[in-house]
Amino acid sequence: MIALSVNLNKIALIRNAREGNFPDVTAHGRVCLDAGAQGLTVHPRPDQRHIRPGDVRDLAALCRERQDTEFNVEGNPFAEPAGDYPGLMALVLETLPEQCTLVPDSSDQLTSDHGFNLKLDSARLLPLVAELKSAGIRVSLFMDPDLEQISLARDVGADRIELYTGPYAQAVSAQHRDMNDIFAAHCAAAEHARQLGLGVNAGHDLNLVNLPRYRTLPGLQEVSIGHALTVDAIGMGLENAVKAYLNCLAGN
Repeated sequence: MIALSVNLNKIALIRNAREGNFPDVTAHGRVCLDAGAQGLTVHPRPDQRHIRPGDVRDLAALCRERQDTEFNVEGNPFAEPAGDYPGLMALVLETLPEQCTLVPDSSDQLTSDHGFNLKLDSARLLPLVAELKSAGIRVSLFMDPDLEQISLARDVGADRIELYTGPYAQAVSAQHRDMNDIFAAHCAAAEHARQLGLGVNAGHDLNLVNLPRYRTLPGLQEVSIGHALTVDAIGMGLENAVKAYLNCLAGN
């Protein structure tokens, strides 16, 4: 079964448009779990444009209340403290999620748009990955479908990779002729990761249109979906949106 981890960033983004706590991010996370989602994902950034450190703490507590529920905190491991943002590593080691997905995004990026270049970042990542794993946290690295880079992810000590699916989603949306080639590259990357003993996650711009094919990726264990699911929830309600994605992942 492919696990659905609902990314709550966009709920927090709406909340931050006004003072106060409406919508309540933790309450919406609870709705997602009650609807059957297997996990929750957040991506706290130093500018706190959406998820704040307090959200991470509250959601970690929520997920600890539930059996068979995983909390995934993603972000740039090199992000420095800023204001009451303590830095990603400090926040993750404080809250101890089941999984930490390390992402090479800079503070000025609108959203994550590429995987790690481990030819450049391996030396800096090695001790951080080891520190997370020593705390009992599964480590996933955000990666492009590049076989050489995925081999380096294994060497750094990652447990899983999360394949960046943005180009695949864009190609499907545009019905671009490279769509099949991109999907084939992701399949090859997933197979390579499995041969190396790495688990395979995926995420970015996956939706109800492009997910039916992507769910057939060899060995896919988890998808993280936020933006599209939140948009779909506007029309069908959050509970129904979560169930629609679960049905899609199940091939129904």
